[in-house]
Amino acid sequence: MYPDSLKDVIEGFRYFPGVGEKTAERLAFSILELDEEKVSSFAEALKTAKNKLHPCKICHNLTDKDTCDICANKLRDKTLLCVVEDPKSVFLFERLGTYNGLYHVLDGLISPMDGVNPEDIGIDKLLTRIKDNHFKEIILAVKPSIEGETTSLYIKKILEGLDLTVSKIASGIPMGADMEYIDAMTLERALNDRKNIE
Repeated sequence: MYPDSLKDVIEGFRYFPGVGEKTAERLAFSILELDEEKVSSFAEALKTAKNKLHPCKICHNLTDKDTCDICANKLRDKTLLCVVEDPKSVFLFERLGTYNGLYHVLDGLISPMDGVNPEDIGIDKLLTRIKDNHFKEIILAVKPSIEGETTSLYIKKILEGLDLTVSKIASGIPMGADMEYIDAMTLERALNDRKNIE
């Protein structure tokens, strides 16, 4: 079959979600067609990203600095906080260019069936941040799924009694949809038409 060194490259691509054997083979052969400089540059970029990217000390978004560019931006609306489940969601909303508040990134969603509890996703850090700042509205922008609903309702419950509005992005996003596959217009409408959580 394939030489061991090529098999290792194919196996490496199979670590990525959604990449099956055929796609991994195609990607491996594509790497072989690149000149050495591009391969070195790509390998260096992977190593650098892995070594330098880490959670922002304030919002837990990915950054290569102490504080991400969004948290450091003095022009952002400090009264709005959008809570998302992962850094990918921050980049999705930023690409829209219509939201000007701050973010807080959770470490996933509550899922008792999978043994994921509130303390496992950093809800305590979120609560501390909300209590230490002057937010007027918390927007919950997690995927519409059982885990997303569970997480939203839990956050709403722990924020009861605080003087702020808790809303979530509007439906129009199908139940169970992965945020990264939702088109920009649907995502923008969901953000703009957000509803208070009753």
